[in-house]
Amino acid sequence: MKNKSIFSKKYTKSPEEITMRRLFITLALSAFFLPNFAAPKKLNIAISITYQTVVNGKTNPGDTKIRMVCSAVASRSWIAKDSVKLLPSLAQETSYIDYILKKTFQVARFNSGTTIHNSQPFTYYPELTETSESAIILGYSCKKVKTSLRSNSIDIWYTTEPGVKGTPSMGYGIPEGLVLKIVRNGNYELIATEVKPIKQKNPEPILSDQIGENLDLPLYKHRITQNLITTIPIFVNEQISFGNTIVNPADSASQKTFKYASGSVLLKKVKLPVVPEDTQIYAELYQHSNGDAYDRTGSVFLIPMDKEKSFLEGLTKGVNSLPPFQGRNGKMYQGVTASEQFSPLVEVMRFFTPFGIGQFNDKVTVYGQHWEDSTYYKQEITELLPLLQGEQWIGIFIGNYDKGGHRASLSFKYYPGSREISSKPEKKRWSMPLFNTLNVMEMAGQEYGTMFDNDSLTTEVTIPPGVKNIRIRYLTTGHGGWDGGDEYNQRVNTILLDGKVLFQYTPWRCDCATYRKYNPASGNSWNGITSSDGSRSGWCPGTATNPYYYPINSLASGKHKFAVAIPMGKPEGGSFSSWNVSGILLGDRE
Repeated sequence: MKNKSIFSKKYTKSPEEITMRRLFITLALSAFFLPNFAAPKKLNIAISITYQTVVNGKTNPGDTKIRMVCSAVASRSWIAKDSVKLLPSLAQETSYIDYILKKTFQVARFNSGTTIHNSQPFTYYPELTETSESAIILGYSCKKVKTSLRSNSIDIWYTTEPGVKGTPSMGYGIPEGLVLKIVRNGNYELIATEVKPIKQKNPEPILSDQIGENLDLPLYKHRITQNLITTIPIFVNEQISFGNTIVNPADSASQKTFKYASGSVLLKKVKLPVVPEDTQIYAELYQHSNGDAYDRTGSVFLIPMDKEKSFLEGLTKGVNSLPPFQGRNGKMYQGVTASEQFSPLVEVMRFFTPFGIGQFNDKVTVYGQHWEDSTYYKQEITELLPLLQGEQWIGIFIGNYDKGGHRASLSFKYYPGSREISSKPEKKRWSMPLFNTLNVMEMAGQEYGTMFDNDSLTTEVTIPPGVKNIRIRYLTTGHGGWDGGDEYNQRVNTILLDGKVLFQYTPWRCDCATYRKYNPASGNSWNGITSSDGSRSGWCPGTATNPYYYPINSLASGKHKFAVAIPMGKPEGGSFSSWNVSGILLGDRE
């Protein structure tokens, strides 16, 4: 069998590379056919090596192993598939080292049949420093070299005794021998467990010419990871503004965008992937002003459809069709608490638009300041994964009264948690929405969350038997944009369970000045502080708000009452404070 060149037909060899390759072939043929020729006899030797990872002195029998085949002039290494089923979206990566040309080739092969590669000269990799240390590994005398890579200390043991060369991790450097052990930072080891000669009459060539398109390293890595990620685009550059026509959905409404509350709410019925439980999911949102100059409350939400009534009725039939919560102040708050017949909105991500990003960039000049074109929010929402599968109603709200409003794009990204297809049984996840006072139908008359003035928000729910590991996911932000308003004053949130304090939390952000570059239309005061710089009750213009989590492991089955109490500030003139709070219980079923 004729050895294949590592180079694809698209790759053009330099005259020097052609000369080196011809010299190598001449030496190799001479070693075969001219017994008295003084060529290295070990050119024909091929060895197979298996590597195992050891972390903090412990091995995991289920871990994937690395295999390598090498000779005196080339090596090939890859992740073994012996006892595991790898994800079909995982590219099959193979690392080649050509010691004649002093080049490496990282090759990725996809299930679609596409192949790509990246090549690098040996000089690209870290320089290795010889040490006086040595060791015996699998019966071979090994020398130790060391290097560092991005503040990581790397120790490498290699041997020249077998007459072959190769390393299972060329990113750490390429010694002139066979690497049998690599230690990173003293506690992560990649160590050879087996070295054996290859005894085949016609062995497979170590190098290959089927390596596909040559890409630079960042693009090569990007292509591999993007193939693993399942991206679901939900809204793409959609306008959220005041004064748009309301459209009612039909049963066949999948993938069509509907606008409600005079255009301040986008809604779409989407089909989300059903994925393994170790999947991580992120919400990714881009937003910029299309005319509105102010900071606005935004929310990405899901409409639960598990009960007799849903929030969809409020959007399609009007806010008064939602079940009310009556406050002691005499006001009726629509669709904010759970009941046996209704589940409030599940808040996926709360975000706040900055002052006029994009639209006002060329209208405001501040010395030394460069404005960003759009706001980018990316937040992990893995705890909501059981709800974000299958067919769901997903929406975005941005409160505004501007005809230009804002433009936004939203996608969910699903990242696999393991290279392997799991054979473990799926955990049975459980969730129960409790409350949500964020009035996404603000522009259609839904009341602000002002029930906290002399009352608390309460809801009674029934916890089914067999639920464990319960925790609450709580989101809260205070509003009231004047000096005495709750936007600028700290207020303790007290969450009660069956009349007893469960936990207390004071939401506050004091890093808002960090995001000045997103706020071109924010007004500057006499002392140089701009409006967007001010510390706020759990939010900043141009940021997403992080949820607060609290475990309730001892919660028994049966009826329980949850309450939220906040010492909300009093109104002044035409100004008033309000609180956007949302909560959902999460747990596991036995």
